[in-house]
Amino acid sequence: MKFLDNLFGKKENEIEDKIFEEESFDVKDIIAPPYIGITQDHIKLGERFAKSFFVFSYPRYLNTGWLTPVIDLSSPMDISFFVHPISSELILKKLRKKITEVSSEILEREEKGLVRDPALETAYRDIENLRDKLMTAQEKMFRFGLYITVYENSEKELRDTELTLRSIFESRLIYIKPALFKQKEGFISCNPYGLDLLDVHTPMDTEPLSTSFPFMSFDLSSNEGILYGINRHNNSLVLFDRFSLENANSVVFAKAGSGKSYAIKLEILRYLMQGVDVIIIDPENEYEALADSVGGAFLKISLTSPNHLNPFDLPTPGPDDNPEDILRSNIINLVGLLRIMLGGLTAEEDSVLDEALTETYAIRDITAQADPATWQNNVPLMSDFEEVLESMTGTESLVKRIKKFTKGTFADFFNQHSNISIEKSLVVFGIRDMEESLRPIALYIIMRYVWNIVRTSLKKRILVIDEAWWLMQSEDGASFLFGLAKRGRKYWLGVTTITQDVADFMKSDYGKAIVTNSSLQLLMKQSPATIDIVQKTFNLTEQEKYLLLEAAVGEGLFFAGKKHVAISVVASQTEDQIITTAPEEVLRAREAKRKIISAEN
Repeated sequence: MKFLDNLFGKKENEIEDKIFEEESFDVKDIIAPPYIGITQDHIKLGERFAKSFFVFSYPRYLNTGWLTPVIDLSSPMDISFFVHPISSELILKKLRKKITEVSSEILEREEKGLVRDPALETAYRDIENLRDKLMTAQEKMFRFGLYITVYENSEKELRDTELTLRSIFESRLIYIKPALFKQKEGFISCNPYGLDLLDVHTPMDTEPLSTSFPFMSFDLSSNEGILYGINRHNNSLVLFDRFSLENANSVVFAKAGSGKSYAIKLEILRYLMQGVDVIIIDPENEYEALADSVGGAFLKISLTSPNHLNPFDLPTPGPDDNPEDILRSNIINLVGLLRIMLGGLTAEEDSVLDEALTETYAIRDITAQADPATWQNNVPLMSDFEEVLESMTGTESLVKRIKKFTKGTFADFFNQHSNISIEKSLVVFGIRDMEESLRPIALYIIMRYVWNIVRTSLKKRILVIDEAWWLMQSEDGASFLFGLAKRGRKYWLGVTTITQDVADFMKSDYGKAIVTNSSLQLLMKQSPATIDIVQKTFNLTEQEKYLLLEAAVGEGLFFAGKKHVAISVVASQTEDQIITTAPEEVLRAREAKRKIISAEN
């Protein structure tokens, strides 16, 4: 009895000890969700929802990269491929039996005099073609299973993602189904266990199976154009001709120091070698060295500069142009310029200016009825416009405001006849020394001058507008820039818009329209403050978003039409010496140039 008491007493003590023991705790308790609930059409993992699908039908032909749109979706998902080889001998036996059935059915229809069945004849050709390839070991047969598990925060988001998946697949005649009552099996099949629990397969030979390869990288190589850089996906060359697209416009978004100026200078240099003229509006005079290197013209634009541009200049009408339309368009653009210069206009003042401008041109015999060949000899000045305003009633306020541009310091720039020429292949307008408050006005005047030249003579040209957000500050400036981007295609003009202030640029409706009307786009390193705007504007994936946040100098995304690739901008040693913007390199080049000049003297 004593022995039994000791035995039972010992067991009771062991049980009590186990009660107070701490439960074992390992990494599985950390990574496992707090709750897993399995229903007929989805799984709930804690606060997240998961739903599994399988592909059960494919079209007769599959194009390469058909799975890429699904992989590029922003929704998180797991995708599993299961490829099970099938014995060629077994398939050949089945194909022999099938070809016999199809051929006998075709003969039977011919004997009965029935109209031929294209489906039977197509099946006959496909089977015979597959048999030949299997016999010569050009193809092999497989059972292919494709399963997808998507993850969302709610059942509604699951339904939305399912609709998106269906629309993408069904547009390619591929059909999917949710794994009803087999969500657990589908979830496990999409995890990296190598377990095919759904067991939904489609017979495929090697050729269509290879099209399902998920890691696709676009090539942007063509027979014409220039080298933009290296494709970071596959190290191929990014060769493209911007003039081969529906328009030759380009937008460049990048933060300071990302290498955007370097990339643009490289593009300019290479297009110059192909005989394309380039005009640059340069707010920091950083293209001056490039102009000197290639024998171009660098025109400093400021209040004290000897280079003048007359806002009243007109284009010479071409044989297909209507002089009345040219004159009317010019007056409308001048009203927009004056609205910027005068700090805004009332509706009444707008009407008065339109009338006054028409009268100013008419006094100089520039009318729709006059000979357009004489227009260039009689171009009025701002002072002529002031005289017309003074002769009109109710224009005292306008006259006072316009005097600022006809008298004193401002008159040296705004009240002079144009005395510049843009006959060289590269022309740079440097506006660094222009007062900051007058920069938008100077930009507008330069762009009007360039547009008049472009309309006069048809030639391949690129207009580069650096720091375009200066012009986007006013409604009229943004409107004029959009008009250039939209109409430039008719005159063989490609407009390159560069800005580092993406937020300000995209605030304007015209900014969004300019992006839409630009077939070429270059995105380089972005700041975290603006990356969400960039991602939304260009429909970037999360991977592409982080690529732009972490991009090194000279790296980014290059869009050409519907294709885009990750790009690294590269230059030869000679090109680098011409276009470098690194301060130490620029200083070294200036010192070398100074020594050469000293030696010559």
